[in-house]
Amino acid sequence: MLAARAPTLRRTYGWRRTTVLASIASGLLLLGAIAVIAIEAVGRLRSPAPVDGLTMMVVAGIGVVINTATALLFMGGRHGDLNIRAAFLHMAADAGISLGVVLGGAGVLLWGLAWLDPVLSLVIAALIGWSTWALLREALDLAVDAVPRGIDPVAVERYLASRPGVVAVHDLHIWGMSTTEVALTAHLVMPAGQDDDFLHAVTDGLRDHFRIPHATLQVERSDWQHGCAPGESRSA
Repeated sequence: MLAARAPTLRRTYGWRRTTVLASIASGLLLLGAIAVIAIEAVGRLRSPAPVDGLTMMVVAGIGVVINTATALLFMGGRHGDLNIRAAFLHMAADAGISLGVVLGGAGVLLWGLAWLDPVLSLVIAALIGWSTWALLREALDLAVDAVPRGIDPVAVERYLASRPGVVAVHDLHIWGMSTTEVALTAHLVMPAGQDDDFLHAVTDGLRDHFRIPHATLQVERSDWQHGCAPGESRSA
């Protein structure tokens, strides 16, 4: 709802960046949940408690079905939106934990292996923690205006430098306005100048080839090396 709010004079990008904050919050919540699961599992390894294996399997089996079905709803969009990936990980984590409980219940019911449930919980927590850390790291990158994952800045710079009439590119910046929208600014050195058709063609190419829909290009007739320091990027 916040991301859909219209831009204002003070918030010229609107509230799109809240999607990044939501991704960070999701990652932190997942890590917190994993920590609680791990602590509980270690406690149960130290002090095993009697468990009803059949009840474990039935209740957890229902959880597997519901959480797997919910995770499948998010599977298609998890590559394009960090928040959808976070929701997918939430549901997949719940499904994985429930599956571990089913296996643990079977072990308890068939062989009396009470330790199997907490051990499986630790294994599942480790696997989910690995995926969650990758999600959180990407969200933190977006929060500090790093180039979004999946976009090669070197390829973008080469593309701009190869446009007709461009002799150099500098002050290239690429960042995520949200978890789904990417922006770019760059200075193009073009001694002969340019027209509107050139700008339209370049921005269309950035959108079609690199999924960068918001591009702002500054054209300069000479490479006077007046950059927007810090963090400038140049290529001859």
